[in-house]
Amino acid sequence: MKPRPVTKQDLLRVHDETYVNLIYRLAETSKPYDVETPVSPQILEATQLIVGGAIEVGSAVCNNEISRGVALGCGYHHAGRNYGGGFCLFNDIAVLVEYLREKHGLEHVLILDYDVHFGNGTSDIYYSDSDVLFISLHQDPRTIYPSIGFIEQIGRSAGEGYNVNVPLPPGTSDGTYLHVLKEIFIPLAEEFKPEIIIANGGSDSHFADTLGNLGLTVNGFFTLSRTIAEEAESVCRGKLVLMPGSGYNPAVLPLCWYALIAGVAGQETINVTDPYTPPVEPSWNRRRVRDTLAKLKRVLSKHWRCFRR
Repeated sequence: MKPRPVTKQDLLRVHDETYVNLIYRLAETSKPYDVETPVSPQILEATQLIVGGAIEVGSAVCNNEISRGVALGCGYHHAGRNYGGGFCLFNDIAVLVEYLREKHGLEHVLILDYDVHFGNGTSDIYYSDSDVLFISLHQDPRTIYPSIGFIEQIGRSAGEGYNVNVPLPPGTSDGTYLHVLKEIFIPLAEEFKPEIIIANGGSDSHFADTLGNLGLTVNGFFTLSRTIAEEAESVCRGKLVLMPGSGYNPAVLPLCWYALIAGVAGQETINVTDPYTPPVEPSWNRRRVRDTLAKLKRVLSKHWRCFRR
């Protein structure tokens, strides 16, 4: 599918006009937003096409032209309504959600963020919204940017209980990660019953990524995306938009993105292996994760029947 640039009107469904205008002005003179978030005419053009591409894919899914779609290069989850950062200018996940709510009448959307970093921008945007369930699996915020995304941050007001954070210790490998997915994502999706699932994250949860310290393998990403796709079939007639966009090791990024796409496309297996030998998960990780899950379920049990035992 050929993407069209996102319009300013689409951006303003999410972002403050003052902030959008600031990014456009910075682009004219190639001035960075901050030390790690550059802006230029070329970066703005690419961003507009990537965000516009997400809208094209989401619309095709909602129009039943396709059941599942992949929007490459997406996942700018550090951008909030009036701020950017962490390489992110506009939050394409939220822009897509708001477009689908307005143009396609969607009322319940589930966002699964499996990036190694917590999606603070997406979380902030929907922190008081009970119609968007935001679930984030990410590395322990005490060990990585942006240093937030703790179990206790569950939303406020009407959105209390709809912001779900699963912080994972460094070194968490495939088995433990997929256990978390089945313990948290699947029961919440079954109870929430979204009309579409939007999943974002690239390869930075891979064990060889240079900015993260989780322990997923290429085949772990494949099983992850197959699990997401199977759950979409179960709860929302297969409606799924995958938004892979992160990753900071070019030796593994294309392998992981391929694995993610292959899983969503319904392939039974992939003939791809990691270029490095995976490390062994620390023996104490599974116990720490079990404790995290128990605490999280207690915190969320007030809001979700699936966690009341």
